[in-house]
Amino acid sequence: MDGFVLALWLLRLTFLALLYLFLYTVVRALLRDLRAAAREPGAELGRLVVVASAGDPPAGAVFALDAVTTIGRDVNNTVVVDDPFTSADHAALTFRGRAWYIEDLGSTNGTFVNGSPVEGVAPLGFGDELQVGQARFRIDRARR
Repeated sequence: MDGFVLALWLLRLTFLALLYLFLYTVVRALLRDLRAAAREPGAELGRLVVVASAGDPPAGAVFALDAVTTIGRDVNNTVVVDDPFTSADHAALTFRGRAWYIEDLGSTNGTFVNGSPVEGVAPLGFGDELQVGQARFRIDRARR
C-alpha cells in the first residue's frame, strides 16, 4: 500500500507542476502581446477620406479608423456628418480579422457601397466608396 500512496502523490505533484507550467506559459504570452500593443499606441487600421460632402465634414478631411467606427449625425459617433439626409446613427464600420465590413444601422435613406445599397452587413475593400446621406467617403489603407 505504501508504493501505491507514493505513486499517487507523485502523480498529483506531476499534475500540479504541469498545471503551473501551463499557467506560466499563458501569462507569458499575454504579457508579450500587451508589451507589443504598448509599443504601437497609434497604430491605425485604416483611414476614411471624405470624397464629397454638402456640409461638415469638408471634402478632403481624413479620419483614422478604429476597430469599430460609427458614422452618423449624432455627436457621439466617431465620424459626425452634418447632413439632414444622414440618420443620427447611420452606419458602422467594423474591422474583423483582416477585412472591413459596413453595416447599415436602420437608417432612413440607406447606406451605399460603390453605388449599391447595403443590406445587412457587407464587406469593404480599400478604395471602395461609401455613401451616407449626401456625403461620400473612400476607405484607404493606414499610413505607415
